[in-house]
Amino acid sequence: MQVSVETIGTLGRRLKVAVPADQVEKEFNVRLQRLSKQVKMPGFRPGKVPLKMVEAQYGGRLMDEVAGELIQTTLYEAIGSQGLRPAGDPRIQRKPAVRGEQLEYTVEFEIFPEVKRFDLAGSRIERPVVTVSEEDVNRTLETIRKQRATWKPVEREARPGDRLNIDFVGRLNGKEFDGGKANGFQLTLGSGTLIEDMEQGLVGAKTGDMRHISARFPSDYRHSTLAGQTADFDVKVNEIAEAELPELNEDFARNLGVADGSLDKLRADIRANLDREAAGRTRAVVRARTLKLLLDANPIEVPQSLLDAEAQRLKNSDMASGMNANDDAAYGVRARSRVALGLILGEFIRNRGLTPEPARVRAKLEEMAADYESPQEFIQWHYEKPERLSEIEGLVMEEKVVEDLLVSADISDKPVSFQELLKIETVVQ
Repeated sequence: MQVSVETIGTLGRRLKVAVPADQVEKEFNVRLQRLSKQVKMPGFRPGKVPLKMVEAQYGGRLMDEVAGELIQTTLYEAIGSQGLRPAGDPRIQRKPAVRGEQLEYTVEFEIFPEVKRFDLAGSRIERPVVTVSEEDVNRTLETIRKQRATWKPVEREARPGDRLNIDFVGRLNGKEFDGGKANGFQLTLGSGTLIEDMEQGLVGAKTGDMRHISARFPSDYRHSTLAGQTADFDVKVNEIAEAELPELNEDFARNLGVADGSLDKLRADIRANLDREAAGRTRAVVRARTLKLLLDANPIEVPQSLLDAEAQRLKNSDMASGMNANDDAAYGVRARSRVALGLILGEFIRNRGLTPEPARVRAKLEEMAADYESPQEFIQWHYEKPERLSEIEGLVMEEKVVEDLLVSADISDKPVSFQELLKIETVVQ
């Protein structure tokens, strides 16, 4: 077999492959002999039809089958002989197969980019350090009280924080649109449940009021047909109610699972939960910063086939959720960083020979299962199918990569408040 390779751009490769004529002839004769034992023709007993007659009738089809099978069996041998690793599916073109001649075909594909940096030597990573304060505990207690508020109808103008019961009809260019109509809708003003113009237009309303509100949907609104559009809403206010928060007493603590009703125990439990949340958030911040440095250290070109596939996957996901999916450029940007990071991590794992340790995978599953009502069912569900478990193995491998990278980086601690920690980005972009 003869193989030549041509470089197309940075990652593109074109291979020209020639399979020797004697190999083609051998495969053809094997198929011809096999078919001759099965074919039936008038005047001949089964299996006694002359080979020339079988070839005359079926030779073209047999040559196509031979060509297809030889391409399948020689393709990756040819690619491997050149030390190439294809990214995405190869595109194959072949010349017509002719008896007595070599089989020639061309295959084009992109290869994985070269990753050169597998450490973060000389890089600095700032790790946030948080001490949960009394203010954080108080803020969480207040949030819990609001979540358990009762509502008391009032006869006054609506204020932010009030809950309104409303009926509304929305029209776009004079016509009602899907999702633009509701009766008995419960809206807490300022919650962001409805678009901002709609909620602002109801501040100051009274029970029984009819309001006409012109509201513009954000340009990035999740429903693309409404994004950036201005709709007219007719809204009737059925009721206005204000929140009455429960008192901080023993009953409140018992309702939150503190058996003896101790407020001190409740506060201690909340602090412990906030400590766990802060620890998890800190790990996420360090992970994001570490992987971003690894990404920046390896400015690779991304195979177009992988980039297109990831952009389409992201777009399909958003469309399935009813979100605006018109900005192809934005999907390209998101896809590029995701694909690039995935390729770099894959090369890092291969370079270091990392493998997912079963004990660590189990520990990760148990950690995640703690948030579910039936932890054992959650764990068993993942072990039932390899593809489910592979997702957890991927998380473990990523953690190992980050650990390895942190060994070579310069880490410094920076005190931040809990609220500041929550605002730090944890997504690699």
